Amino acid sequence: MKKKNDIVFLNNIDDGITRLTLNDENSGNSLSEEMMTALEDKIKSLSLDKRVKVIIIDAIGTIFSSGHNLKEITNARQNDDKGKTYFKNLFDQCSQLMQLIVNCPKPIIAEVDGIATAAGCQLVASCDLAISSSEARFATPGVNIGLFCSTPMVALSRNVKKKDAMKMLLTGDLIDASEAKRIGLINDFVSSDDLKTNVNNLAKKIAKKPSLTIETGKKAFYRQHELDLAGAYNYTSQIMSENILDHDAIEGIGSFLEKRKPNWKDS
Repeated sequence: MKKKNDIVFLNNIDDGITRLTLNDENSGNSLSEEMMTALEDKIKSLSLDKRVKVIIIDAIGTIFSSGHNLKEITNARQNDDKGKTYFKNLFDQCSQLMQLIVNCPKPIIAEVDGIATAAGCQLVASCDLAISSSEARFATPGVNIGLFCSTPMVALSRNVKKKDAMKMLLTGDLIDASEAKRIGLINDFVSSDDLKTNVNNLAKKIAKKPSLTIETGKKAFYRQHELDLAGAYNYTSQIMSENILDHDAIEGIGSFLEKRKPNWKDS
């Protein structure tokens, strides 16, 4: 249940779908320690909630996320170690959050209706799917302030081609939704008025699939991507040989052959 003062709203679960809404408009929904902790806690909780099939991450305001909070970073320079410990913990926490999103058994969709920059762009790239409004803009602008977007680079370079990623990282320029789709940062873009409906329809389609199959597939997708060709085939062959023994695979194949609607067990 969302509360007005929550930095991240946890919305009600509807047809297996819930939303995590970034709610710190005054800071441009920056990924402060508080914001990241709230996201981590809620994603961990939702990962264990069998009622949840799909998670959507959206935001309040015209900025989806501006990345790390530069005011907090500047304040940390007053520490005795000039912020060294704080900065290491901050970037480690951000890296853990992005890995948590990838490792979450539920598909996570970014719904972007605004600007996503630096670690905010990293957040979009880390989600399994991303749909934006036609007004959305994306950038990794750290180079413009002397702080190369090295951790955002990890997610970015795993989603878009090397030269497209390098162009974003080296120039820091904002790209529009059309370019973001072309390079593979987002799946698609629609008008702002149609965005929520479009994302909900996508989430509903996924939520109707058997949960265990989706969980198995998501995990396998990211694992095989890090392997060489032979290793990827060896790994996925083993996964499929185990998956085909599951109740939902037996039911799914049977219902297809019998031309009837499957009765998923989801366990």
